[in-house]
Amino acid sequence: MDLEYRYHQELMDSLDEELEMELDDERLGSKEDDSKTLSRKFYFRELLRLQGELVKLQDWIQYKKLKVVVIFEGRDSAGKGGAIKRITQRLNPRVCRVAALPAPSNREATQWYFQRYVSHLPAGGEMVLFDRSWYNRAGVERVMGFCSDEEYDQFFQDVPEFENMLIRSGIILIKYWFSISDDEQNLRFTMRKNDPLKQWKLSPMDLESRRRWEDYTKAKEYMFDKTSTESSPWWIIEADDKKKARLNCIHHLLSRIPYEEVEHPEVILPERVHNPDYIREPIPKEMYVPNVY
Repeated sequence: MDLEYRYHQELMDSLDEELEMELDDERLGSKEDDSKTLSRKFYFRELLRLQGELVKLQDWIQYKKLKVVVIFEGRDSAGKGGAIKRITQRLNPRVCRVAALPAPSNREATQWYFQRYVSHLPAGGEMVLFDRSWYNRAGVERVMGFCSDEEYDQFFQDVPEFENMLIRSGIILIKYWFSISDDEQNLRFTMRKNDPLKQWKLSPMDLESRRRWEDYTKAKEYMFDKTSTESSPWWIIEADDKKKARLNCIHHLLSRIPYEEVEHPEVILPERVHNPDYIREPIPKEMYVPNVY
């Protein structure tokens, strides 16, 4: 088979991964006016360019042994997961990993509140993306009554000190809030409700969050007031348009960490050793997965 053709197929395979995610996002259509959204061609071109810069940033983080923490918060269905997928899509999971912690266990509930998050913090040469974070206490725990007033007040006393400790230790801390409108969340919840492949995303907690929209708004505003500091500010991503939100998030993330391109030695593929005495044993046919496609 022509080598150039195979290279082309490999490239198309890589691009198809992003296309599959896009088709999945838009499978049930969208209310957005096409004239107000990014063209698919422009979106893909910019996304791939930004992902190329993310690879350079990854190399720089490894090279300089940087420690980076990026927090993603926002209402349910705001698009945090989609943005995280596009950031990590072409990166090395040993360098850039995602921390998405479940509800605390009975044992964790008796620990210092921040303790279970500390074990997920990066070592030198790593970037950790928190898909929700210690700010659960400022949002869902407060609104749903999972913490006491005393625990809530104590959290806001501790957060600035905790984050300053992280920053003093050399961690680069970046906090994003994905902001969507009431109507947009209602649309996305309705799409999930009618989509058998995404119904699992609608938990009873998500449904209750719709009813308590205003309570979440008040909690968010109080959180910004208490925890958006000069050393650790919140950055708000307008997320009603998912494509724009992803590009804006990645572009901003790249701007927050000065980086340079790291030179790598030329990769030279070694010649494979051919041993004339080696005879490949036949593999039983029943071991192969059937070629259904």
